[in-house]
Amino acid sequence: MRWGCDRPVASVHALRPRHVKPVITPEEAARLDSAAGDAVSDLMERAGYAVALAAARLGAGYGDKVVVLAGPGNNGGDGYVAARHLRRRGVAVEVRSWKSPAPDTVAGHAAAAARAAGVPVADLGAPEAAVMIIDALFGVGFRGELPESIHPWTATDTPVVAVDVPSGLDAATGRAATPTFRAMHTVTFAALKTGHLLADGPDHCGTVSVAEIGFAHLGLRPESVFMVCEEEDAPRPVRNRHDHKWSAGSVVVVGGSPGLTGAPLLAANAALTMGAGAVTLMVPNRLQGVYAAQAPGLMTRGVGSGTHLGPQDVDEVLEAASRFDVMVLGPGLGLEVDGFVRQLVLRWTGGLLLDADGLNGLPGIGPLVARQSATVLTPHAGEFARLTGSPASFDAAVAAATETDDVWLLKGSPTFVIGELRWAVTSGGPELATIGTGDVLAGVIAALWARGLDPETAALSGAYWHGRGGAELAKTGAVTAPQLATAMGGYAW
Repeated sequence: MRWGCDRPVASVHALRPRHVKPVITPEEAARLDSAAGDAVSDLMERAGYAVALAAARLGAGYGDKVVVLAGPGNNGGDGYVAARHLRRRGVAVEVRSWKSPAPDTVAGHAAAAARAAGVPVADLGAPEAAVMIIDALFGVGFRGELPESIHPWTATDTPVVAVDVPSGLDAATGRAATPTFRAMHTVTFAALKTGHLLADGPDHCGTVSVAEIGFAHLGLRPESVFMVCEEEDAPRPVRNRHDHKWSAGSVVVVGGSPGLTGAPLLAANAALTMGAGAVTLMVPNRLQGVYAAQAPGLMTRGVGSGTHLGPQDVDEVLEAASRFDVMVLGPGLGLEVDGFVRQLVLRWTGGLLLDADGLNGLPGIGPLVARQSATVLTPHAGEFARLTGSPASFDAAVAAATETDDVWLLKGSPTFVIGELRWAVTSGGPELATIGTGDVLAGVIAALWARGLDPETAALSGAYWHGRGGAELAKTGAVTAPQLATAMGGYAW
């Protein structure tokens, strides 16, 4: 991986904590099951107990009616175990079975033990009043549509606790069948599954807790996992007391065109508030006055002679930008700039963050492959598809990062950061679906990169704190990009 400017940077590997939150595929989960070494009955007992404990913590108390929906497999077996433990706590728990497990299976033995403990077991039937439903119908191996007899249970207003994954949700892709259970809480085992975070998963899983039932000693295969970014994974550099504005990290934002003057201003302001020591706006010459009047804390530089930047301006941009650690190329740049963008991508030797029209101005990923210096790309789904020719997805982002040897940040829910490591950032929410917030993100990442983080860690940390900032602002009302750019100063150190 290319690390960027000549200044020393903090390595993502040095900053990575010893304990991270992994997200695994269903195939990896199946491998862990087979490699655990413990008897399946022991794993099922621990899983069921974890579900019962979660249900109790969520309010299932003495005398409360709880309905466990149990399937015929091991997921259903977990449900029978949970029912037995809840019964012993005095909960009025009942099991509604969709196909009974075979008597000679582990799930069958769990069902027999539940009956022996006094748990009533009946066929699925129609929904009935209860304080809680425990969905133990199907596990991570489920694909396709739910049987019709189950559909009415998905439409009740009763709070649902799901075992491993809500029934109807594809645990690999996160795609929800019609219908699918919508849980308030999901208890999963070993690690989060990809489906908990992808596509429809977050809308159907509610809060997700991970119960350790006997897999902690097993290693995870890197190709089967990505990691969830948490606060300890998102460092922010500190300033040395001897720093001055140029040694503290410098960023130049190249962009701007008529009607899009706000985008580079948002990126530059965000870079400044996120702790960069020196930030310059490099804009078309005829627009410089607009920026000089609006941004007293920023330096401005007019380039060329018109209202749009073009190939004829590349030499001037390169000369004027030579002092800066990181260039943000693209906010508000406008269309019809492919020659300008392509030349800068190939000729700029410093750190480069491509956003918005910096991405749209490329004919494909060819110039990225040819580029010799570090690059961070921050596309949303549409920009990713146009640039790569592939629909946006985690796997496609991994492929793009591998081919170009760059850091790709694919915006979405979650946001993926793909470099040498693979990360999901979940700190942001729908409040960030507002024009201009992506420009703020570009400035935040550029500042952290210029201040000394390597590009991958800067992208990861920037996305995390950008999400945290948006979530905090959303507590008091709608989030706008200018508010967010200002608020990022609270997360700079």
